Amino acid sequence: MVKAAETNLAGVLEGKKQYQVPLYQRVYSWGKPQLNQLWNDIAELAATRREDPSATHFIGSLVLAQSPDFSVVGVSKLLVVDGQQRLTTLTILLAALRDHLMESGEVERAQGIEAQYLVNVYDRDKPAKVLPTQADRAAYLAVVRSAPAAGGSDNVGEAYNHFRSRIAATNDPDDARELEEIENAIVNGLALVVVTAEPRDNAHRIFESLNNTGLQLTQSDLLKNYLFMRLGDRGDEVYESVWLPLEKKLSAENLELLFWLDLVQTDERVKQSETYSGQQKRLEKLVGPEEIATEVIRVAKLGDVLAAILDPSLEADAEIRRRLTRIRAWGSTTVYPVVMRLLDRRASGTANAEQVQRALTYLESYFVRRIVIGRATANLNRTLLQAVAAIGDADEIDAALRNYLSQGRKYYGTDKQVRDAVRSVPFYWQGRAAQKKLILQWLEESFGSKETVDPTRLTIEHVLPQTLAGAARDAFRADLSEDADVDYEHDRLVHTIGNLTLTGYNSELSNRPFGEKRIMLAESGLRMNQAIALHSAWGAGQIDDRSSELAKRIIELWPGPDEAAVGSSDDEPSLRRLIASIVAEIPAGRWTSYGEVALVAGSYPQPVAAIISSNPMQAAWRVMQAGGTISPRFKWLEPDRTEDPREFLESEGLTFDHDGHADAVQFVGAEELAELSGLEIDPTRRQDAGSRPLLKQRKAFFQRLHDVGESLPTAIALWPSASTKYAVDVNIGIAGTVASLQVSSREPIAVFCVLYIRDDKALFSHFHRHRVDIEASIGADLEWRNSPTNKSSQVVLRHNGDWRDEAVAPELARWLVTMTDRFAQVFADYIPMDAR
Repeated sequence: MVKAAETNLAGVLEGKKQYQVPLYQRVYSWGKPQLNQLWNDIAELAATRREDPSATHFIGSLVLAQSPDFSVVGVSKLLVVDGQQRLTTLTILLAALRDHLMESGEVERAQGIEAQYLVNVYDRDKPAKVLPTQADRAAYLAVVRSAPAAGGSDNVGEAYNHFRSRIAATNDPDDARELEEIENAIVNGLALVVVTAEPRDNAHRIFESLNNTGLQLTQSDLLKNYLFMRLGDRGDEVYESVWLPLEKKLSAENLELLFWLDLVQTDERVKQSETYSGQQKRLEKLVGPEEIATEVIRVAKLGDVLAAILDPSLEADAEIRRRLTRIRAWGSTTVYPVVMRLLDRRASGTANAEQVQRALTYLESYFVRRIVIGRATANLNRTLLQAVAAIGDADEIDAALRNYLSQGRKYYGTDKQVRDAVRSVPFYWQGRAAQKKLILQWLEESFGSKETVDPTRLTIEHVLPQTLAGAARDAFRADLSEDADVDYEHDRLVHTIGNLTLTGYNSELSNRPFGEKRIMLAESGLRMNQAIALHSAWGAGQIDDRSSELAKRIIELWPGPDEAAVGSSDDEPSLRRLIASIVAEIPAGRWTSYGEVALVAGSYPQPVAAIISSNPMQAAWRVMQAGGTISPRFKWLEPDRTEDPREFLESEGLTFDHDGHADAVQFVGAEELAELSGLEIDPTRRQDAGSRPLLKQRKAFFQRLHDVGESLPTAIALWPSASTKYAVDVNIGIAGTVASLQVSSREPIAVFCVLYIRDDKALFSHFHRHRVDIEASIGADLEWRNSPTNKSSQVVLRHNGDWRDEAVAPELARWLVTMTDRFAQVFADYIPMDAR
């Protein structure tokens, strides 16, 4: 809640008050154009008030919040959330007028200006009524206190000198009233709206909602201000000796990260968006400037730790520096809380360097082995946040961390799991591309190659090509038994780690047969490539053998869990079980793709397809290829099932077109699938998905649709934001319905405007009875869909056209907006009277 009141400058400045400009605010920045405009407005107002003493001039708003060191006794202290430039300028002007009057012999008037508007003269140390941010404070106080340094070359000094010049030019010895009128216009004629927050209001929210300068306020800005308001007289000393060096080490973004990392050391549930409120709640328990100063010093020491995490070159210990460099390269900030605890324990003397080295090695090993066994992302954030408490005050932090990671369902791959996984898990599809490349790069380093290779120029290369054709296919087939399924064996092996390496000429190698690749690999500076080139052929046997060799090296380089603490692997839900639980949630009469299941499962389409096609699971037949077609390799895994899969899907209510594509309207996207399964989609997977061309095209089109909708006069209150999904929903104001605006990328490419009636067959029937009139009003024939096996019903309108084509997209977006608006108005006229 906020209170707003109109007042004048006298109302703002009179009384025992101090307006503190937070440290996050901009420095004083008004120049000659703003100063001249203000002076001209005041001079014109003064002239007007000669004839009309009630005349005023509105100069804007002043947004205030209670300062952390607010006291009901003595000077009332308030934070200036917005309006600090105007307030600072007006008090500089009053100080210039005071000094002119003092030098002109009008001492009493000059003292009155100082006591009423500039200084709390009756309080100890005579605090100024306005206290600017740290950078401007010395120059401003010199002006307010008439110090010899007043009027320097900074912005504050230049404003003071400018006003002294304008006042001197205005002063007419024959008309003493002129400066009196100027003073009266300043303090009584300038009108402001003062917006004051209640004591418990969040200054951050107030600033964002009321500030119109475009300045972005960060949580670290607010925390900085909160701390220094609480420091009182110790503020200058702590700022110069502790805070300023900290700000030089860390950016504003990383300062916020620091405060969040500090919070999660004791509460892993705290979100980064709650940093300010969480820290404020904790800091409120501290009493007096000394305790606050001690807290700032403690946080600054943690800042040294974070600086080393962000820039490992600052770390003195060579082995710890190497591990920090790898963790930084890994690119996951979720590990920072654990690393901070480890380094902080060393800094406090409760852990030694060797323990920290081993603990960091376990972290690196944990990441690597998870990817190798195909568990790149599952529950990682929560696991690492809870690790902070697990190692807390343990005597041996390295042993405590390894023990914690070894217990429960944390997927710290055992040696056996690593040996099994290298032959079956599609390493190429695990984790982020940069992380897979790092593992291969670190494996190469373990060979002890003396030749320096620039890793930035390397990419992951499939030795056996991803696309198997021609000579490459013939060579691969030659290594298999006569009854072997070539495609199956290729799919099984092509993405495993044994078939992957690093090269600087991926496009040149491409799909060439091994005989040609072998020559280029032999000339590589990488030892792993030279080893591959020693083989005369590259088939299933060689890939399996190399996978086993790499597994052995992985086990040697990266220590595994404490196997005594791991327990039975049967207790861990496998990827197969996870996929089965997701697929089972697909409703009858709906379909999804392998890619959508993979997004929810934290995997990739190819391994998901392999698992679904080889393991019996409920509703597996409802998972299809990306275009909505049944896989040509589909077969029932139950021996007694022989029905045609398309006919069975149609019996469940699914609709296919004449080309065998399932209806896009009946598609279940990853977000809906995750909601049905009670799961969340990993943000990193969502980000990876966003890099796919089709998803980028969808997002661009729906952004265009949003912009068109906002620009046209329609009955729609809110047009949805851009989305990478195939559809966005629009609220058209009819209970139980939504307009689904959809795009299809299969032939014929089209856009759809669909009225979804979620769970009201009676409403659909009512609309259907009036379909002739509804279609006449809309101006098009509609498709009415009401499957008895589905709770929802749909009314569909289609417009063919390639929404991905820049030449066509504007017309299609406008058509969708127009039709959605028409749907909203026409269907509203046919709502049953008892439902209105």
